[in-house]
Amino acid sequence: MSLTDDVLQAAQALGFDLAATMPFTLPRTGDAYAAWLAAGHHGEMAYMAGSRELRLNPQLLAPDARSMIVVLASYARPALPPTWDDPAHGRVARYAWGADYHAALKKLLFRLDATLAARSGRTTFGKACVDSVPLMERDLAHQARLGFIGRNTCLIAPGLGSLTFIATLLVPETLTFGLAARPGHAVQWPPFIGCGACTRCLEACPTHAFTADRVLDARRCISYLTIEHRGPIPHELRPLMGSWVFGCDVCQTVCPYNRAAPEASLPDLVAPPARGTLPLAELLALDEPAFRARFRGTPLLRARRSGLVRNACVAAGNSGDPDLIPALLPLIEDGDPLVRSHAAWALGRLGGPRAIARVTGSGAG
Repeated sequence: MSLTDDVLQAAQALGFDLAATMPFTLPRTGDAYAAWLAAGHHGEMAYMAGSRELRLNPQLLAPDARSMIVVLASYARPALPPTWDDPAHGRVARYAWGADYHAALKKLLFRLDATLAARSGRTTFGKACVDSVPLMERDLAHQARLGFIGRNTCLIAPGLGSLTFIATLLVPETLTFGLAARPGHAVQWPPFIGCGACTRCLEACPTHAFTADRVLDARRCISYLTIEHRGPIPHELRPLMGSWVFGCDVCQTVCPYNRAAPEASLPDLVAPPARGTLPLAELLALDEPAFRARFRGTPLLRARRSGLVRNACVAAGNSGDPDLIPALLPLIEDGDPLVRSHAAWALGRLGGPRAIARVTGSGAG
């Protein structure tokens, strides 16, 4: 058995849904990335521009790397929580229902690297990359023949869909092109059909964040606004955000390739549907210690307390539910001006002083 075969077999045994090996290569979408940055589509994500050199030349991340191992792990969920359409609950993107995937995937990459090193006799470590490492992972996964880039900018693997995490291992061994799937998993290898004439994702985006095929203006994207953006959410976008409090799945939910996507199977990535929504009243009541205790070890910690409560205010304002007014009122005096301003906006959306008087029985207005 070749070294490439050994690696693919080890990736299967670890539970990855798809795995590919290929010689070390450079991304092909550097010009498009530069144009995206020049247009300001990255918004406040200064690290996207600051890490441009690394993203375009991954050899800088691992100078001795000669090969790449790219793996996909599904985070698809079999069902939605019963509170998905409850206006008193905020929605969470599917990838964030479970524990922090960075730690889970890196642990598996380290085990894969150890297997390869034992086989080759190497005594150094490969470079394990999840999405926090500046690597153009979708470009490389496409080159590894794992899928194609859809109109919504996501990597789509026919037979698996786009609800996947991408992880990459840069290693000094010489590997050839190879593909493998989890045992029993039905996979459609290239050639891919692609998106064809389908434009469902572009049309479904609530905030019209796609400026063209495969071009996303992050400044209008709900995922960016609820996670990466640290300031006030633009007033014109707030009513379009619905009940999303962390991330957004709309452009993936409508994608036909995700209709039969196999659900997550890696133990650390499996999560019950109940984690798909959060009671808005509970989010609005979070102080800093409670926020950190509640979301430690989960992706939601990235939004910070001010961001998550800000998002909950927007969702509350969009809910039309006056029962949330008592939870919003204390935030008018919150120590964070970002929270105060969004709470005031939400109260205005729910009816302003008259609605507050009706709910609290104050007789004002």
